Amino acid sequence: MIDRNVRTISQRLSLRKPQADSLEILADVLGRVALCKGGDTAAALEAIHDAYPSVEAFEREFPSLCFALATGVGKTRLMGAFIGYLYLTGKSRHFFVLAPNKTIYEKLIADFSPESPKYVFKGIAEFAANPPLIVTGDNYESGVGVRFEGGRSADLFGSDVHINIFNVDKINKEESPRGKPRMKRLQETIGESYYAYLSRLDDLVLLMDEAHRYRASAGANAIDGLKPILGLELTATPKTVGTRSVPFRNVIYDYTLGQAMADGFVKEPAVATRKDFDPRSVGEQELEQIKLEDAVHYHDHVAVELDRYHRTTGAPKVMPFILVVAADTTEAKRLREFIESEKFFKGRFKGKVAEVHSALRGEESEDAMQRLVALETDGRTEIVIHVNKLKEGWDVTNLYTIVPLRASASEILTEQTLGRGLRLPFGKRVSNGGDDEFAAVDRLTVIAHERFDDIIAKAREPGSIVMKPLEIGEGGDIPATGSTLVTAPSIAEMIVTGAQPEISGFGEAERPAFVFRSVEEGRAAEVTLDVIKRYERKLGSAEALRDKDVQKQIAEEVRELVRHAQGTLEGVIEAPRIDQIVETVAETVADRTISIPQIVVLPKKHVTFTFEDFELASLDTINMRPIEDGIIIEDLRTQARVYLARTLDDPREARPADYLVRYLIERNEIDYDAHAALLYKLASQVVARVRSYLTDDAEVENVLLRHGRQLADFIFAQMMAHYRETPMGEDDYEVTVTRGFMLLQAQPMNVPHGQRVRNFKQAVAPLSETRKHVFGGFKKCCYPLQKFDVDPERRLSVIIDDDTGVEKWLKPGRNQFRIDYRSGQAYEPDFVVETATRMLILEVKARNELDDPAVKAKAAAATKWCRTATAFAQGGAGKPWVYALIPDDQIIGSATVDGLVAKFAAA
Repeated sequence: MIDRNVRTISQRLSLRKPQADSLEILADVLGRVALCKGGDTAAALEAIHDAYPSVEAFEREFPSLCFALATGVGKTRLMGAFIGYLYLTGKSRHFFVLAPNKTIYEKLIADFSPESPKYVFKGIAEFAANPPLIVTGDNYESGVGVRFEGGRSADLFGSDVHINIFNVDKINKEESPRGKPRMKRLQETIGESYYAYLSRLDDLVLLMDEAHRYRASAGANAIDGLKPILGLELTATPKTVGTRSVPFRNVIYDYTLGQAMADGFVKEPAVATRKDFDPRSVGEQELEQIKLEDAVHYHDHVAVELDRYHRTTGAPKVMPFILVVAADTTEAKRLREFIESEKFFKGRFKGKVAEVHSALRGEESEDAMQRLVALETDGRTEIVIHVNKLKEGWDVTNLYTIVPLRASASEILTEQTLGRGLRLPFGKRVSNGGDDEFAAVDRLTVIAHERFDDIIAKAREPGSIVMKPLEIGEGGDIPATGSTLVTAPSIAEMIVTGAQPEISGFGEAERPAFVFRSVEEGRAAEVTLDVIKRYERKLGSAEALRDKDVQKQIAEEVRELVRHAQGTLEGVIEAPRIDQIVETVAETVADRTISIPQIVVLPKKHVTFTFEDFELASLDTINMRPIEDGIIIEDLRTQARVYLARTLDDPREARPADYLVRYLIERNEIDYDAHAALLYKLASQVVARVRSYLTDDAEVENVLLRHGRQLADFIFAQMMAHYRETPMGEDDYEVTVTRGFMLLQAQPMNVPHGQRVRNFKQAVAPLSETRKHVFGGFKKCCYPLQKFDVDPERRLSVIIDDDTGVEKWLKPGRNQFRIDYRSGQAYEPDFVVETATRMLILEVKARNELDDPAVKAKAAAATKWCRTATAFAQGGAGKPWVYALIPDDQIIGSATVDGLVAKFAAA
C-alpha cells in the first residue's frame, strides 16, 4: 500500500511518474532503515541492498542514495517532494541542498522561494502559512539559520523547517581573511563556525543536485564533514566526471533519457546530415561552413513550424535558436565574426549572435549572460556560440539545433550539452512523433559530422538513445532552400474579403472574384462574418443562414456596428446596401461551408460540476494600456481575421464587464445560466482594476476591447482552480451539440521556398514525397489549397472532387474538427464530404493498419460521433452522418464515393 504522505505529496505537487516512483522508494527505504546520527552504515547498506540490489555501496561516510533522473524530468521538484515528505513524517527539519556551481546555486534559491512561479512546495498546505526558512551562502553569516538552546530560532518568523542552499565552493574554497574557508571560520554569536553547527545537527539531510560533480576528493571531504544522517543524490549522469568515468555504486533508481523520450517528457533527439554528402570530400573550413548553413536551413524550418503551431493552436509563440559548440575561445570569436558577416546569409545574423565563454570579461561577459537569460523571451538572439560553458543549470526550452564543431571532451559533456535542449517548450509533447504534423516542435536536432560518428553509433546501440536520422537537401526531410508559412483562407473568406494564398503557381482561374464594390463594403462584409460567427451556437447549420429572418437579424447588428464605426461619415454605405451585403455573405458561407457540429460530452445530472465562489488573485499584475488605432494595424500579421486597428470590427457592449464575459462563455466548461453571477463578479473585479490606473472611461473601454481575450483568459485560469466535479459513472454522461456549424478558419502550411502549387490530379514522384507538397486545382473543395500525408489521400480527393453526387468537401485543419477517442486524445479525420443526401467522414489507412488498436478506437469514436450528429441533423431536417474506414488498396480509378461508403461504412 502506498504511504498516505507519498500519495498526498504526489497529488499536491502533480508529480510525474518517475518523480512519484522515486518518492515511493524513499518512503520504502525509510521504513527499512532508522535514520540517526552516527548509525551503523554497514547494517543500513545490507538492509537496502537486500531490497535494491543496485545499491552496492554508499560511497560516503553516511547512507547516501542516488536517484538518476534524465534531464528535463524534474529533479528540483523531486527535491521539494523529498523535503516535504521527510518533514511531514517527522524525520527531519534541517536540510542542506548543495549546488555544483553558481548558476545552479542561484536557480535553486529562486525555485525554493515562494514568490517563484516554479516554487517547489506549491500545494503543500503545511508550508503555505509558514514557508521554510532559506539560508544561503550569502546570508548565513548573519546567524539567521541557527537554532539556539531549547530550539528557539534566530529566524524572526520561527520557521520550523530550515533549508540551507550552498554552492560547493562556498564550503571548500571561499576564504576568510584568516585563510580558512569562511564557512569554517569561528562565529562569535554562536561560539563555533556555521559548518560545525550544521555538523552537530542530529537530523541534517543532504541533497546533492548534479551529484556527479562531487566525487573529487576535496568536494567529497567537505560533504562528509557535515555528517548528515542521509544523503540524497540527484543527477542525469550517475558516473564520475572525466575521460575514465566510473559508474556510481549507490544508484537506487535509474530513469534514463530513453525512457523519458518514450514517455514524452523531453524532446526527441535527432541527427541531421546532408543528403549524398561525403564530409571527406571537402576541407575543414568548407565543412564547417556547410554545417552552419545546414543548421540555418533547419532552424528556419523549425521557426516556421513553431509559428504555424502558434497560429493553429493559440499556444505561446516560441522563438528557436541554434547552439554552436566551438573548440576554443579563438575559434568562437572567428565564428562569430564569420556568422555576422555579409559572407554568411548576406549579414542576416548581425547583432543576433551571443558568444559565451570564460574568456569574456566585464560588460562583454555581462551582456552575454543577459542575452542567455532572455533567450526564451526576447527573440533577439538566434545563434549562441559557446566553449564548454553551458553545462548544468542552464535550462532553456527553445533550443532546437546544435552544431558541434569540436570533438566531445567526454561522454558526460556530450550528454550535458544535449540536455540543454531537451526541455519541451509547452511542458509536454504536442505531436505523436514520426511523421506527425508538428513533429518538429518536439525534436532536438544535431547537425552531424565526422567527429560525431562515434556518438551516433553509441546512440544506436541496444538500450541507448535512438536518434532519428534526417536528411537536408533535395529530396531530403528538410529542404535546403528553407521554408515559408503559407496561409490558405477558405473559399468563402476569399470571396468575402479578397484574401489570397501567397504561393507560386496559384493561378488566376482559381482565385474567386471579390464581389463588393468598394473597400468600405468589403469591411462591412468582414463585420458580417464576425457577426455570423456569433450565430454558430444559435443556428442548427450554415444552411439556416439562407433564412430571410436570420439575415434580417444579422443585418440589424451589422448596420448598427457600421453606423457606429462610420460616425460622422454616416451614409457611406446605404442601409439597403447593407441588406444586400449580408445576404451575399450569408449565402456565400452557406454555399461554401460544411456544417460540422461541435459535439461535447456533458453529464446527464443537473448538478455535476460547479465553480466555487472566490476572489481573483494577482489583480495587480494587470497593467494593460490603451492602444491607439494607428498602432494596432501591426496585429494583422499574426491575426489575419481580426483587424483591431479598425473600430468597424469592434462590437460594443452596454456594460464594461460584457467585454470579458463574452469570451468566458465561449468556454465549454462554463454554463452561463449557472455561473452568470460569478462571471460578472470576477469580470467586474478586473474592470475595477483596469479603472484604478486609467484616467477615463474611454481608456477603460479601449483596454477591455483590445485586450479582452487575454483578460478573460486571466479570469478563466483562476476559475479552473476552483472547478469542482462530482464523481460520475459512464452512464451519467451524454453527448451534446454546442454549435451547429463553425466558420472555416484559414489553414497555415509549411512550404519550401520556391515550391509551386501542384495539380492534385498528378502524383508526386516518388510517392513518399507527397506530404511535402501543396496541391490545388479543386472544383468542390472548401479550400483552394490542401496537403496530403500519403498518395492514397490524394487519389481519394480526385475521386471525391470528380463525383457528381458530391457537393463540397475538405480536409479539416488542426483543431477544426476533433473527436475525442481515448482519455482526451483527439482524432482528426482525413476527409469530410457533403453529398446530395448525406454527410461523410472518410478515413484512409494502409491495409496492414486496419487492426491497430488506435485505429479501431478512433473508428469507434467517429461512429458514435456520427450517430449523435445524425440525431441532431434529423431534428432540423438535416442530412445523416456516416463514417467509413477505407483501405488504401481500394482507392482505384474506377471507385466512386458511394461505392466505397457502401463497402466500408461502419455499421
